[in-house]
This record gives sequence, structure tokens and C-alpha cells, in this order.
Amino acid sequence: MDGSREWKGEARVVRVPAGAVTLDGDLSVPERARGIVLFAHGSGSSRLSPRNRYVAGLLNEAKLATVLLDLLTPDEEAIDLRTAHLRFDVGLLSERLVAAKAPRDARLSS
Repeated sequence: MDGSREWKGEARVVRVPAGAVTLDGDLSVPERARGIVLFAHGSGSSRLSPRNRYVAGLLNEAKLATVLLDLLTPDEEAIDLRTAHLRFDVGLLSERLVAAKAPRDARLSS
């Protein structure tokens, strides 16, 4: 993974409402995108991970839009770095994912 094949387009920071919290994400939409892939991350591997960004770049090169979305807020991430319990809270993470991917009246905001 030397990054030489990574897509060089622009990513836009998005804030996605998910129930009582707002989640941070990065949206990349290549010209004439054929579809979209959602990367959802608990702790330990965030949207800023070089590996995740590399894979997203390869997908962008293939004309697939990507959203790299953190399912924990920055405050929760800080707690999880000490306790490592939120990354395994499947109930919390799945609720966030469902709320983020199908909000009824929410809009992405940058």
C-alpha cells in the first residue's frame, strides 16, 4: 500500500445526524460516480486511517463514491481509547449506523 494508486480528488467533510448525536464523515464523489460505498467505523479504525483512506481512494478511482463515517463522536472516541468498551458495543454502533444511513428529515451539512 504505497498510496501511488490513490484517487487524488477532493473529499468533503460532512456531519451526519444520527439520533441524538451528529457523526463526522468524509464524502468523496468522483465525476460520473456509479454508486456509493459506506465505510462505518467504531473505534480503533477511524475515517482518518491511512488503510481506510487508501481503500476508499481505490474505490474512487473505480468511479464509486465513498463515505468514511465514524460511528463514535470525538468525546466517545476519547473515552474508548481509555476503556475500549464502546468499540464492542454492537447495539450502539448498529443504532448509529441505521440512524445515519436512513435519517427521515436530516440533511448532510458541511
